[in-house]
Amino acid sequence: MTRRTLLGALGAVLAVAAWWVTSSTSVNPYYPPLSRVLANLYEYWLTGAGTVHLLSSVRNLAVGLGLAIGLGIVVGMLVGQVRTLDRAVSPTFEFVRAIPATALVPFAMMLFGLGTSMKISIIALGCFFPVLLNVIDGCRHLPAALRDTTRTFGITGLFRQTHVVAPAIYPRAAAGIRIAIPLALILVVTSEMTGSSTGIGYVLVTAQSSFNLVGVWAAILLLGLLGVLLNLLFDAVERLGNRRYHLQRGR
Repeated sequence: MTRRTLLGALGAVLAVAAWWVTSSTSVNPYYPPLSRVLANLYEYWLTGAGTVHLLSSVRNLAVGLGLAIGLGIVVGMLVGQVRTLDRAVSPTFEFVRAIPATALVPFAMMLFGLGTSMKISIIALGCFFPVLLNVIDGCRHLPAALRDTTRTFGITGLFRQTHVVAPAIYPRAAAGIRIAIPLALILVVTSEMTGSSTGIGYVLVTAQSSFNLVGVWAAILLLGLLGVLLNLLFDAVERLGNRRYHLQRGR
């Protein structure tokens, strides 16, 4: 375990301890004791009726983020390497990127209805552009020596894309994915707050409207934990990717 990991764990423990101590005797309904929040988190979200809502949100997040990453990488590699296409679609991408994905919720509701498709489309659209733009930028800045080498040895087609271009743009693609992960959490909640009867966002709005402040805190804590777990998972994947990336560069 590295020093950075130890310091991070220590900081988290201290933050939780401070929260526990400052809230343990609180009678303020807007700042309930952490013990009650944790009890609600366990009894409702992990072992109770909230499990259905949690799984629904996680499924929508996984599908939407997966689509955004897959399409962002494929379209980004295509646009970033075809200069004519890049010039043709860049103004459109800039226009759509400037629109907050949350502002497209009413449009998505009209287009896809109030079901799962609407939620996934909002998540995918919002997370698509961070990945896309980073991949395009990576393709635009491929080292000249790399381009000359592939041209000299006649390396083209799918082999060039998977064994030359993909490893070269990997760091920028990873940066785009890291930006997209917290954005996906924001969008999964936002998409479930309107016209939905399932998901963490729906439960959060319902708890707020019924003045269930412990439930609100528990939902917020759950979202924070999901964000930490997603980042830890991506860290593990990124470490594997970094190992392969450096191995390929060393060949």
